[in-house]
Amino acid sequence: MVTLDQVAKACLTLPGVEEVDRRGQRTWKLGEKTFAWERTFSKADIRRYGDAPIPSDPIVAVRVADEAEKAAVLAQGRSGFFTIPHFDGFSAVLIELGRAKAAEVRESLIDGWLVYADEAAARKVLGQRKP
Repeated sequence: MVTLDQVAKACLTLPGVEEVDRRGQRTWKLGEKTFAWERTFSKADIRRYGDAPIPSDPIVAVRVADEAEKAAVLAQGRSGFFTIPHFDGFSAVLIELGRAKAAEVRESLIDGWLVYADEAAARKVLGQRKP
């Protein structure tokens, strides 16, 4: 199981990232841009689930470049990766940490960071990535 502390550690290894508290939830930013954040479900989110089981593990939302990338990520069928109606038209995916693989979470966090990273920092991080 991936924990929020592991998410924080992965985010904070990326250049220029800071962790802030936004309404009681951990949020990771590059400059003024948020690329990952802890996501709890609102009452409306829970109502939309109806009788379906609501994820019980911590969830993070991670920015993706655009709707096409979001569709591609979700189409891969990775365990723990999903979306909800509230995120329709929004370039981010949700990850239930207890179901996701650590390597896939880390890769998604890097990809989210890359949405806002400058070219030099991106090259440095991508050069460190193992195939």
